[in-house]
Amino acid sequence: FENRFMHVAELQRLGADIRIDGRSCVVRGKGIGALTGTRVMATDLRASSSLVIAALAARGCSEISRIYHLERGYENLVEKLSALGATVWKEQE
Repeated sequence: FENRFMHVAELQRLGADIRIDGRSCVVRGKGIGALTGTRVMATDLRASSSLVIAALAARGCSEISRIYHLERGYENLVEKLSALGATVWKEQE
């Protein structure tokens, strides 16, 4: 898959320590609280999922744009995450 690591830059914006090594990625854990909320952009369904998980783990608030990827792949995601105790909401564009 040609652009399989497009989302890495967005995860790095949250503070993730990720290095692309050819056809692989090396992810180094930095511990609890290492990620910081920021604005990120979803590029596809799987990338969107990784951004949601990272945003939930980050300190502060994150904003994920282009969420139509998530809406295409996950029904009632906001409600489901909220039911698990996450503070999430969808804003109208």
